[in-house]
Formats: sequence, C-alpha cells, structure tokens
Amino acid sequence: MLNNIGLPGILLIAVVVLVLFGRGKISSLMGEVGKGITSFKKGVKEGAEELEQDASELAKDVTPETDKDKV
Repeated sequence: MLNNIGLPGILLIAVVVLVLFGRGKISSLMGEVGKGITSFKKGVKEGAEELEQDASELAKDVTPETDKDKV
C-alpha cells in the first residue's frame, strides 16, 4: 500500500502536516529530534570508550617473568 505513494503523495502529506501543525511546531519538533540524535551518538561514543577502558584494565601482562628483564 505505501510503496505506491510517489512524489505527489509525499508532497501532499507534507503540505497537510504543515497546515495542521504550523511551521513553528514542526521546527521545534525537528530541533528536538536533532538533540536526541546528538545525545544518542554521544552516549554510544561514551559507551564504546568505557568498554575499551574496561578491556584495557582487564588486560594482563602475559610476558614470562624471565623475559621481563630483557628489553
């Protein structure tokens, strides 16, 4: 059903949404969506850094004791 919309249908939907909600409401909504995306990306980046830090803390030196003195 939705794969037959086409460009005229999308434009009609956009005009109806613009008339119903107004330009200011849509603008503020898109601003909130942008903030949400930015927050999500920041959280993913911090999570990856935290996992990397935890992995580096758990890593142990497997060099045999006899070889540690040799550089």
